Amino acid sequence: MDRELFLEIGTEEIPAGWLPGLTAQLGQLLEAKLKEARLATDEPIETFSTPRRLTVRSARIADRQTDLDELVTGPPVSAALDKEGKLTAAGAGFVKKQGAADEHIERVTTPKGEYIAVRKHQRGKTAVDVLPDVLTGVLRGLTFPKQMRWDAALADGKGELPFGRPIRWLLYLFGGRVVPYTISRSPLASGPRVQDVSSGSQTYGHRFLTTSGRPGRAVKVKSFDDYRKRLAEHFVILDRNERRERIARELDAEARRRGGRIARSLVGQGMLDEVPDLVEYPVVVSGTFSEEFLRLPEEVLTTTMIHHQHFFPLSDQGQLMPVFLAVLNMEPDQPEIVARNMERVLTARLRDAQFFYQSDRQQPLSMHFARLNTVLFHKKIGTYQEKAERVSALAARIATDLLTAPALAEHAKEAGLLCKADLATDMVRELTELQGTMGGIYAREEGRPEEVWKAIYFHYLPAAVEANAPPTRDQLGNAATTWAAVSLADKLHTLTSMFAAGERPTGSRDPYGLRRAAQGVVRILVDLPELTGLDLRLTLADLVPEHADDGFWSFMSDRVRFVLEQRGYDVRNVRAVTHGDVRTLSPLAAKRKLEALPEFTETADFRQLAVLFKRVRNIARNLDATAPDLGGTLTEPAEQALAAEVDRLAPIVAATVRSGAGYHQAFAEAAKLGPSVAKFFDDVMVMADDEKLRDARLRLLRRLEGLILQLADVSEIVPEEK
Repeated sequence: MDRELFLEIGTEEIPAGWLPGLTAQLGQLLEAKLKEARLATDEPIETFSTPRRLTVRSARIADRQTDLDELVTGPPVSAALDKEGKLTAAGAGFVKKQGAADEHIERVTTPKGEYIAVRKHQRGKTAVDVLPDVLTGVLRGLTFPKQMRWDAALADGKGELPFGRPIRWLLYLFGGRVVPYTISRSPLASGPRVQDVSSGSQTYGHRFLTTSGRPGRAVKVKSFDDYRKRLAEHFVILDRNERRERIARELDAEARRRGGRIARSLVGQGMLDEVPDLVEYPVVVSGTFSEEFLRLPEEVLTTTMIHHQHFFPLSDQGQLMPVFLAVLNMEPDQPEIVARNMERVLTARLRDAQFFYQSDRQQPLSMHFARLNTVLFHKKIGTYQEKAERVSALAARIATDLLTAPALAEHAKEAGLLCKADLATDMVRELTELQGTMGGIYAREEGRPEEVWKAIYFHYLPAAVEANAPPTRDQLGNAATTWAAVSLADKLHTLTSMFAAGERPTGSRDPYGLRRAAQGVVRILVDLPELTGLDLRLTLADLVPEHADDGFWSFMSDRVRFVLEQRGYDVRNVRAVTHGDVRTLSPLAAKRKLEALPEFTETADFRQLAVLFKRVRNIARNLDATAPDLGGTLTEPAEQALAAEVDRLAPIVAATVRSGAGYHQAFAEAAKLGPSVAKFFDDVMVMADDEKLRDARLRLLRRLEGLILQLADVSEIVPEEK
């Protein structure tokens, strides 16, 4: 008989950014632990969350474990039985340990030889007996960005239970009945208000809202449907999507009432995705601020409202209005008083921003740059002033030598020199999210050219690897090339200097954001034509100084592959086009190859070539690259045919590599080699006794290998079939 299982872990408020990942983890963990416990589930696992609870439910769980039949292997027959076939001490010890009789012994043959074994049948336990261990596995298995110790422990012999936030209650029901479970508190922490957390059939409603009785009181439930209904009665909307839709609906309604629209281009999708994880019962209120603050840069206003207060700004025909919307976690009796208090908080923040803005503008950026000699970038590298000087010189070189824009070199040099100047301003010290942005705004206010101020404004970007992530070509305007030079210079200086200083990312630790910087470099190179209009297949060696070590290049190779894989390209194809020395790799050429490859990877000829190419590479290694050509002649029809195919393909590949286009045709022509290569290996013995003939055949394979590798290591695409 199948029954419903559901679990609610009630906690103190969990940070909004953690909830989506934790909710997914909870469902995956429960499913895995039920499988380990041999408890069959026929329905998909459902997960829900609010800031104060993590909930998971399966509609149908077997009420008993499946029986387990297992064959337990013991010592080898040679050690378990003597010459007369009787058990030795080792054999008898094994049988006794398994609780079996001599007649239950079997002989099994394995690749390692013949062993004795005992077949055991274990009857499944009832689900209620197993489910406490399932919960233990779930609680131990949940991972958090940061854990806290809260003087709690489990009875599994592993002691303390760290968790993201203290657990306040457990609702754990199977078939409508409580599954007994206890999280104990340490003796030193125990008291009248600090007690063991025991599972029960009670949940808790909204902390502040109630229809009757005390807010946040315990609510007894019988099943998941009852649980969901009772929570709704106590002002908790369990489904995140329902909360999100309610927020979006009420925001739009309040915006229309105020005569504007949500400034979605400024808010973006992120905040609308985050706010549902901040509230259990969302209610929208609106407020206003003085129109004098509209004279502040739009970026200052929106950063203050969105990032610091989680307010939604309103706009009318693209212009910000002195109105904001806020999402509360309760329904106030007097919303106008709540709105007034929010207005006071926002006004205070905006007054500070107004003061910083006016104070910073009393000095030119060059004066702020001079103060960078007091701001340390890294103790082994120097100050931000020294960094800016190096970025300036590198940006000018990139613009002149690599981006073929010597006319913009001075602009790149100026932008590079000033790109970190805003780190010395009061505004950026207060609103750190605006670093780079404020430098660009101040440069624009000083009347510096677009090529300079936009390069400063956007130089920290791109921060994401998607093709449509900011900045866009329209945003960059005439500064596209200058921006590319400055952004590349800044990121490359950070990468190379940090690696030289021994600051390398390890595991999840990357305090200097080196992965993000490397991905930014790759993103610029991959999308250079779309971002700047320059069709340049720059390699990493073009940008990076020669003294970079192998660890740096291995790191960059991983980042190139990561960016391409995040674009949705097949992992095997990515490995194929990024083979070899990463120094000579052009990320743009790799992307173009990946755009052409999928059409061919499943064709019979291409698969045949891919399987055989690994053999080509293995045999071609027998030829010493420095050995002189012995002048051998190919005589067999199959090898002459393959040589002709290689001669035919060579100019096509050369033209494709030279132009950086036409990969579709090159792969199509390469695929035609499959039958010729197969015929060659069927008819020809490469390692012939005749030294000259062997040399000629190896050179043919080496030519074929070199030709195909200019396109991709196709042996990575289709694994060799067994």
